[in-house]
Amino acid sequence: MRRALVRKLREKGIANEPVLNAIGKIPRHWFFDEIFVDHAYQDKAFPIAEGQTISQPYTVAFQTNLLDVKPGKKILEIGTGSGYQACVLLECGADLVTIEYKKNLSLLAQKMLKYMGYSPRFVIGDGSLGYDKLTPYDGIIVTAGAPTVPTALIEQLKVGGHLVIPVGDSKSQKMLRLTKMSDGTITKEQFSNFSFVPLLGEDGWKK
Repeated sequence: MRRALVRKLREKGIANEPVLNAIGKIPRHWFFDEIFVDHAYQDKAFPIAEGQTISQPYTVAFQTNLLDVKPGKKILEIGTGSGYQACVLLECGADLVTIEYKKNLSLLAQKMLKYMGYSPRFVIGDGSLGYDKLTPYDGIIVTAGAPTVPTALIEQLKVGGHLVIPVGDSKSQKMLRLTKMSDGTITKEQFSNFSFVPLLGEDGWKK
């Protein structure tokens, strides 16, 4: 089923081999209750605890590809969620810091990833403010829809680094990739529409 999912992602235009290899390796069904395991390798999002979702595999692959993860690069993930996206980033070699707004969700992800043998740095807090204790980051990925681009995330990005973030209203967002240039300016690329759960926090959607 994992091989079939990888083939589907190739057909949809994902050509990044490390990302495809990661998705082909990670047992996504471990993130599902047993009664829903048949849904694990379908290319769709699925509800998880705390009113959140495990992202569609295509979305995970698309964002990770835009981030251009290289082994050893320090990446900040905003929105740990189930931990599945974190696993993909770790399999691509990221030195990962992942922050989650909802404590119970973070604790579930911590337990799962420890069981799977992964050990990113977990933080519970307001991801819309980033995590300034370990700045700067080579890349920042946001796995929730934001109303605007949080200023703190731009500030915490290393020169040459990418910020990948969906921005829009509560129903639909445009995927953006912002790159910090050597003169401090920011370039912006805009991609397809996606639909994410809201980014909660001071510089996100107010709860």
